[in-house]
Amino acid sequence: MKVVICIGSSCHLKGSRQIVERLQALVQEKGLEDKVELGGTFCMGDCVNGVNVTVDGVKHSVSPETVDAFFEKEILAKVQ
Repeated sequence: MKVVICIGSSCHLKGSRQIVERLQALVQEKGLEDKVELGGTFCMGDCVNGVNVTVDGVKHSVSPETVDAFFEKEILAKVQ
């Protein structure tokens, strides 16, 4: 599974760094390093809905407050 987080300026201001760090921690905690590839990209062109995160090409809007629920629903539930 490929998860790409926008790290462009607008998403950065909305907390993309915290989201990257939390997703890295969650992937490690669950031992999913061999199943989940995290990556970053600059602007996905949907700044008003940021922080933008794609999971296998499907775009989601995530915030530091919703990152744990997002991980459970969109990543953990689909790789196990």
